Amino acid sequence: MVALVQTVAYLGLEARSVEVQCQIAPGLPRFNLVGLPDKAVNESRERVHAALAAMGLALPPKRITINLSPADLPKEGSHYDLPIALALLAAMGVTDAEQLGDFVAVGELALDGRVVASPGVLLAALHASSADKGLICPAAQGGEARWASGVPVLAAPDLVSLLNHLKGTTRLPEPQPGAVEAAAPGPDLKQVKGQEVAKRALEIAAAGGHNLLMIGPPGAGKSLMAACLPGILPPLSAAEALEVSMVASVAGTLEEGRISRTRPFRSPHHSASMAALTGGGLRVKPGEVSLAHLGVLFLDELPEFQRAVLDSLRQPLETGVVDVARANAHVTFPARVQLVATMNPCRCGYLGDPALGCSRAPRCGSDYQAKVSGPMLDRIDLHVEVDPVSAADLALPPPAEGSAEVAARVAAARRVQEVRLAGTGRRSNAELDGDLLERHATPDEAGRKLLMQAAEAMRLSARGYTRMLRVARTIADLAGSAGIGRIHVAEALSYRRVVGRS
Repeated sequence: MVALVQTVAYLGLEARSVEVQCQIAPGLPRFNLVGLPDKAVNESRERVHAALAAMGLALPPKRITINLSPADLPKEGSHYDLPIALALLAAMGVTDAEQLGDFVAVGELALDGRVVASPGVLLAALHASSADKGLICPAAQGGEARWASGVPVLAAPDLVSLLNHLKGTTRLPEPQPGAVEAAAPGPDLKQVKGQEVAKRALEIAAAGGHNLLMIGPPGAGKSLMAACLPGILPPLSAAEALEVSMVASVAGTLEEGRISRTRPFRSPHHSASMAALTGGGLRVKPGEVSLAHLGVLFLDELPEFQRAVLDSLRQPLETGVVDVARANAHVTFPARVQLVATMNPCRCGYLGDPALGCSRAPRCGSDYQAKVSGPMLDRIDLHVEVDPVSAADLALPPPAEGSAEVAARVAAARRVQEVRLAGTGRRSNAELDGDLLERHATPDEAGRKLLMQAAEAMRLSARGYTRMLRVARTIADLAGSAGIGRIHVAEALSYRRVVGRS
């Protein structure tokens, strides 16, 4: 007899069906596990053996073979423990094999028989829903699984409780969907003294989902303004929150099934490796650019990142996805992020200040800024020079307008874009291209002439030209204008830095 249990293999945000087949046949006692398992899956034999022993069950003195089908698909992770144990119990006649056919099972086993959390349960639940099956998962992740509507969920704290439920002697409680996390309080724009130009650029970036670079001396408030950005961005829609939570589920960071409507804000240190930023590793996991999907990726001290690491972001910033290629797998993660970066004008930070600047100026500035490649800078829509803050500025009272007022204008502009882009698969002006760009971001005659003159004088690339149109469209949306005029184009051009010049 061969007992079958369904589970999944994770490839990026895709859950693929895997059938766990268990056969107990006459022969010398042996426990074989085949089907391209990695080390974690191979070790499940010991965990399953110990978990069954904790229940008072011994393995039959026969040849046990577990096959993970399809056999040519690599299997990674500890979530195969539970389906392997259930297939073995079904082959031993301890539980009903036919009943297990209605479920997809995922979960790691402890040595005492507890079912403990493993990454990717939300993806498994969505896969089970599409296959019209139920889900067996750890009790700690029942709330996470319940976010996949309509899926019968058996959230088991341990193997004994699960077997008793399947036999009908006891009943596992129905898990409730995880809580929706309230937004954590962050800094308010009222804390920023002065810097009106930079705050205006921050508002435009938030309204259109544009990339932003702030250049200025230390202590000018660049990092503080970047930290204010989540407070003025609109909350995630229900569909977007589920999309973000799928990435967090695969990464194993979705705790107790809690889903947040706040946009992600990721701020990796400049020592981050390429795999940490874009994804990869021995077991391919999403990187910072994917964990920031539909949110903000903040890169402080941009030139301090390794150049190859920064350049690895060029494709994700353009396409909104990360393709991680390995010899045995090709994994795609979503990466539609808003990049916000800061940098000093030079290594000492005081280029242009005769009192504080170093003796190598202006050469130190050009050398330092050259660490960031031209193609990378070309993908950043808004470039803002942030001036130092004087003691007189700090002595001023807080500004009357804070994050709440700016967030209201940003939300209004986003609603206009939502109506305009309905049914196109785009979410903001930063994603306008092709016919959509031609239809919605063509300026009037005066604006077109100004843009053409500036494009020639500033040597704008085709990408830079397109990004200026997108920014002008956002500025017009903030102004409540249906069309793009010369004034909107002029403001957009004022935030464009000529790439290659310090």
